[in-house]
Amino acid sequence: MNEYNNLKKGEKGAWISIIAYLCLAALKLIIASLGNSSALRADGLNNTTDVIASIAVLIGLRISRKPPDSDHHYGHYRAEMIASLVAAFIMISVGLQVIIGTAQTILYSNYNQPTMLTGWTALFASLVMYGVYRYNLQLSQKINSSSLYAAAQDNKSDALVSIGAFIGITGAQFGLFWLDPIAGLVVGFIICKTAWQIFRDASHTLTDGFDEDTLGDIRRSISQDKEVLEVKDIKGRLHGNQALVEITLYVEPRLTVAQSHDITDRIENLLAKKHNVPHAHIHIEPFPSDKK
Repeated sequence: MNEYNNLKKGEKGAWISIIAYLCLAALKLIIASLGNSSALRADGLNNTTDVIASIAVLIGLRISRKPPDSDHHYGHYRAEMIASLVAAFIMISVGLQVIIGTAQTILYSNYNQPTMLTGWTALFASLVMYGVYRYNLQLSQKINSSSLYAAAQDNKSDALVSIGAFIGITGAQFGLFWLDPIAGLVVGFIICKTAWQIFRDASHTLTDGFDEDTLGDIRRSISQDKEVLEVKDIKGRLHGNQALVEITLYVEPRLTVAQSHDITDRIENLLAKKHNVPHAHIHIEPFPSDKK
């Protein structure tokens, strides 16, 4: 039940991102059109993709809250990862569009001097997005949401993108007209880089990737139990933001079933409290005589 409540809290962060992106995208595109700024226009287009990506995250969080059913016995937590993939594909498509458009501007020297109003708009937007980033980052860490963490990283890159746009527009005021489209080009690369990072993390999770250092920490914790003679095998995978761990333990062969069960209960409580692993499958085996 706590997992579902956390996912519900995560929706608040997604809504804040959506509202911020809608307002900033409209503001940037309007001001960029009036003030002739390629960098601010690219930044505004970036925010339009972020709206769609944030909606995808919101939908993923809502689907993840659905309880297990007849054909989803482990729940719907991986919907978060699918949402992250959708967000990454959307971002990469717009990032490439921005790169191509600004590259053509540079290639044909089709420069315009943007007004400083576009620069102040970019600076204002960067401050807003940094605030959204800090909020979503803290919330994602609190509820352990991978998709909201990805959204927070996107928020941070957007704040940096707007700073870059501000620098490019400011440079253009001093006759460096090429600096504005160059800033737009950098924006495009940042969009693509962020999309790749989100895609890499989501695909790693969907293909049952799991951090080896985390498994090592879990193994060492379990080995400290006085009745665990050896950790024979340990595997882990992520189901959305929920870690699933499978462990095979060697114990004293003369232990009763009840005593072995007590060990598994103790290990499960350890994993939940110390390593935030709510689901574990623990198999007990007698320590082989040939290893004594």
